[in-house]
Amino acid sequence: MKAVVYKGPNSVSVEEVPDAKIERPTDVLVHITATNICGSDLHMYEGRTDFEAGRTFGHENMGEVIEVGNGVDAVKVGDRVVLPFNISCGFCKNCERGFTNYCMTTQPDPVGAGAAYGFAGMGPYPGGQAEMLRVPYGDNNCLRLGEDAIEKQNDYVMLSDIFPTGYHATEMAGVIPGDTVVIYGAGPVGLMAALSATIKGASKVWVVDRRPDRLALAEQIGAIAVDDSKTDPVQFILDQTKGIGADRGCECVGYQAHDPQGTEDPAMTLNRLIQSVRITGGIGVVGVFLPADPGGFDANAKQGKLAIDYGLQWLKGQSMGSGQCPVKKYNRQLRDLIAVGKATPSWIVSHEIPLSDAADAYKNFGDRNKGWTKVILKPE
Repeated sequence: MKAVVYKGPNSVSVEEVPDAKIERPTDVLVHITATNICGSDLHMYEGRTDFEAGRTFGHENMGEVIEVGNGVDAVKVGDRVVLPFNISCGFCKNCERGFTNYCMTTQPDPVGAGAAYGFAGMGPYPGGQAEMLRVPYGDNNCLRLGEDAIEKQNDYVMLSDIFPTGYHATEMAGVIPGDTVVIYGAGPVGLMAALSATIKGASKVWVVDRRPDRLALAEQIGAIAVDDSKTDPVQFILDQTKGIGADRGCECVGYQAHDPQGTEDPAMTLNRLIQSVRITGGIGVVGVFLPADPGGFDANAKQGKLAIDYGLQWLKGQSMGSGQCPVKKYNRQLRDLIAVGKATPSWIVSHEIPLSDAADAYKNFGDRNKGWTKVILKPE
């Protein structure tokens, strides 16, 4: 089968690799019909992780079931399914508590933080930017879709990661109806956080970025765009809230944050949130932060150590939730919002591209070229 293979920093190619196949009775084999390029793929693509050359990318996947193991009960051949990026067993201590993002069965390293398809440090599993994908514990990991699965494919594929992840940011921040919410980062996850805050009834949502194309997408759902290359976002939020700050904040950038001049500062968005969220407010952090960053700008950054304003955060009594999203906690309810037309996350999609053109898509997305906001690869 054809798959997107990582060759080294800033280099991928579409190559023939061994076909995915059923390996255990609980496996499901899926023919991939849509697979996204994620912003977190770029950390690996740019060589900022220990992702091994020769492995396949792709953790945002959906498709059609073409084979099931003899231990699979609920999922049937022909089902259209979307797959959480977390690979979970459903029965370990963490899964039983709802933390499928930190499954202890599928992660072979006892101190590893969960498992995922095609992701650094999250198990040996191949990614789904390929023609087929093996899904372990298929009954647990396949979310079946309805008759509109093909018609709304570009919406449903967002359930694999970014829509639940954006929603998770608002959950950790504690967003409730009437809240004001500031979101740092207008990439796909930040836009999904803005959509989620809107769905939850936020009274006002600000989205901070400096990419005009992404800020324009935020405005399309009623968010207020804040260009941090033209204004101080912290002061802007304080001015808009009579000096109090937003009720809630979401960090959707991660450790490769940088200022408008291009200087990287992995603590920048965290500190801006601490400064622009009110006393006793809540912050949800879903941007990727890692304990090791070979490309970090100094010795501390290389070890994942950040200079955050903890004293101010403590003084303000803010709560802060962090970590990857437990997709299964949210994907079923978000699926149902899509099904009835109350959520249309595909509004952010800028490009639908054949899998064979993945190398060009990665280059354009990685270079942050204008108009490249969300890319869907389609093996068909």
